[in-house]
Amino acid sequence: MMSPQEQLERIKFGTADFINDEDMLKKLKRSIETKKPLNIKLGADPTRPDIHLGHTVVINKLKTFQDLGHKVSFLIGDFTAMIGDPSGKNSTRPMLTREEIEENGRSYAKQIFKILDPDKTEIVYNSSWIMKMTPAEFITMTSKYTVAQLLEREDFTKRYRSGTPIGIHEFIYPLTQGYDSVALKTDVELGGTDQKFNLLVGRAMQAAYGMEAQCVLTMPILEGIDGVNKMSKSLDNYISVVDTPKDMFGKTMRISDELMYRWYELLTDVGAAGLNQLRADVTEGRKHPRTVKVELAKFLIKRFHSQAEAQAAEDEFNRIFVEKGLPDEVPDFEVTAEDQVGLAALMVKAQLAASNSEAGRLIQGGGVQIDGEKVSDPRLKIDLKSGASFVLKAGKKKFVKIVVK
Repeated sequence: MMSPQEQLERIKFGTADFINDEDMLKKLKRSIETKKPLNIKLGADPTRPDIHLGHTVVINKLKTFQDLGHKVSFLIGDFTAMIGDPSGKNSTRPMLTREEIEENGRSYAKQIFKILDPDKTEIVYNSSWIMKMTPAEFITMTSKYTVAQLLEREDFTKRYRSGTPIGIHEFIYPLTQGYDSVALKTDVELGGTDQKFNLLVGRAMQAAYGMEAQCVLTMPILEGIDGVNKMSKSLDNYISVVDTPKDMFGKTMRISDELMYRWYELLTDVGAAGLNQLRADVTEGRKHPRTVKVELAKFLIKRFHSQAEAQAAEDEFNRIFVEKGLPDEVPDFEVTAEDQVGLAALMVKAQLAASNSEAGRLIQGGGVQIDGEKVSDPRLKIDLKSGASFVLKAGKKKFVKIVVK
């Protein structure tokens, strides 16, 4: 078993904020002495039906606690989701229906088990205690925190000063999230950096109820495949946990070498020593960056699919890109699904040729390939089926990955 200090170092690796070392060491020492695991909580409002790698950063840290032998509770905020978390928002968020919450909650719970061990994970819903509170108990809960303390939160402060409406129900959100830690007797609560205020409310609420305050751990925001912006579906720079192995592999291979290390830090269990060794191996020439990136891609596919599919994705990638001399980074070009599209017209759309006649000449001359295979018929028509993708090459240096939506 790891010592308290060793556990603390592993827990803190890759974190944005941790509050605090002294309290955590005390909890870890007591856990070892009493042979009683700590209560670790991660809460999520089921406001979306699926998740991408950016969402998994904090779930990976939850897995670290699980690997260390601690008790993990994944809390689905079915009650708080009806309020809507105002964190980082400059306007009141619309409340979800009960049906939307239940459907999203089922989808979310299913997806987290691609990372967490279902036999070691307790799924809890905060409606199970909040909805049972009497009016008197609920009012007592709200009395544990002041309006002045709530207005310390940056988004509330900005909205208050600008005259933007703040609903009373929005003040209830951090209070009920904080009470979740009271109900679960949480030792450590995790969240993203945008959740720090709410997590600290939980710490204060526990103290107000005469309990030992929880430690707070926040994880940083993950950059998307563009290496600049936060991973986001709206920016189309994401990898979904339900993406195909082929897409996972191809998208991962497009990230920069520097972002590769960031992803290793936040998305894998490599640890500080392992990450330092990876950097040293690349810097000193023992490993090529491409090899390290391939290992990352296969790790992600194995986690969300299987080892066999990870190997198959690498083999497919090598067949198309390496053996056929294609570059690792090929820009995507999205097209709408349709039947019998002329290859020449498709090349013009993808800006691989200036006109249909130019495209036809390239095809006839043997200068066009689909997934590394030459085509020679300038009148060739292709069925663009939804979900399909293939690499189109024109001449020696023009490449584009056709992605059918």
